[in-house]
Amino acid sequence: MHELSIAMSIVDMAEEEATQRHGRVVAVHLRLGQLAGVVKDALLSCYSMASSGTLLEGSELRVEEVPVEIFCGTCNAPRVLSSMQWFACPVCGTPSAAVVHGKELEVSALEIEE
Repeated sequence: MHELSIAMSIVDMAEEEATQRHGRVVAVHLRLGQLAGVVKDALLSCYSMASSGTLLEGSELRVEEVPVEIFCGTCNAPRVLSSMQWFACPVCGTPSAAVVHGKELEVSALEIEE
């Protein structure tokens, strides 16, 4: 389960920032793409375990799910996929492998009480 190692990395990074700011982390905001290969529920469960006994204990992991967005060369525009089964423009139907969004796994913000 690689979600545990991801959760531990998030905790380590946030704990380091909280220490520098002499505060306590209340919430960690994470952007998680549908193609990131991470199971949201497993990550939330692992976060609770990883944060236990740290400066993040009792904090919340707030996950923003990012849909898959491709670039359609025919429309010359980014398009959000209507189905993960078919990487094609939902407007014109042109297949595309140019993923613009959906692979994200990034901490976007920390809420720290100083």
